[in-house]
Amino acid sequence: MIQQAMLGIGLTLMLAVSTMAQEQPLASSVISTQQADPLGSWNDGPTKAAILQFVQDVTKEGGPKFGPPEQRIATFDNDGTLWCEQPVVQFEFAIHRIKAMAGDHPEWKELEPYQSVLAADVQRLVDDLASGGHEFLKVIETSHAGMSVEEFDRHVKEFFATAKHSKFDVAYTQLAYAPMVELLAYLRANGFKTYICSGGGIDFMRVISEETYGIVPENVIGTNGRNEFKQVDGQWQLFKTADHLFFNDKATKPTGIDLHIGRKPILAGGNVRSGGDIGMLTYCHSNTLPSFQLLVNHDDDNREFAYAEKDNASLKAAKAQGWNVVNMKTDWKTMFSND
Repeated sequence: MIQQAMLGIGLTLMLAVSTMAQEQPLASSVISTQQADPLGSWNDGPTKAAILQFVQDVTKEGGPKFGPPEQRIATFDNDGTLWCEQPVVQFEFAIHRIKAMAGDHPEWKELEPYQSVLAADVQRLVDDLASGGHEFLKVIETSHAGMSVEEFDRHVKEFFATAKHSKFDVAYTQLAYAPMVELLAYLRANGFKTYICSGGGIDFMRVISEETYGIVPENVIGTNGRNEFKQVDGQWQLFKTADHLFFNDKATKPTGIDLHIGRKPILAGGNVRSGGDIGMLTYCHSNTLPSFQLLVNHDDDNREFAYAEKDNASLKAAKAQGWNVVNMKTDWKTMFSND
């Protein structure tokens, strides 16, 4: 009996040791994951620390700043906030489409805004966007409407498969900012729903949003017209129109967010260029729940581009309302994922 008991104890000990040996790598992996820096592309500093602290505060159950998962809404501008906007990618796509269509429209050589588009005068469209965007919208209507959604998607995919950035000589989708893609993933890992809220076309961004940012198409808010469901050649399809065009920029961004989400974001990110994100960040700041605003400042002419607003409206708003400003030069360790 004693020998049987000793044998049983020995087998139990052997099993325990074996089990511990099998579990040890898993435990090490968990510890390693917990210790890994979720924002490794960011330099240590007050901006990174503020982001980490905010997420920790709103996800701590029972804490004074806890935000229920259903309230963890994060909205981000796209151009200049999530990827490079010099040049604006959708402008480049519009130029691509206008040039492809120009053979059927010889009058465009003498007619604005097409004359500027054919001459690749993108700055004219940028300036127009800052002053109301009427010419920009005309170009978008001409190059984007009058076709099925499926046909439009094919044009967009073909553009992204062939077009390259003039300075960096890589596909535009490779110029998503690594720190922001990392931030999006970090927020989702902590129960946030992440959205794009941009002045860019909603159908255009939806083609690449999931692959580039991990943001599903239904979480994209942008400029859009009313699509029409109709039968053509015996097939029912959605067709893009320019009817009831909603320009999702500046003061209309909160309207777009309310229409698509129905909740105020508790985190919003925009960038310095045209003042187009002041409305969204102000809307986020008006939330009665703890909130966080992030404004990307383009001050790195070496790794990307350096530019500012003539009136510094965005930076002035950030200072007045206590928003967090991301200075690319000092806050970002890595600019793009392929750096």
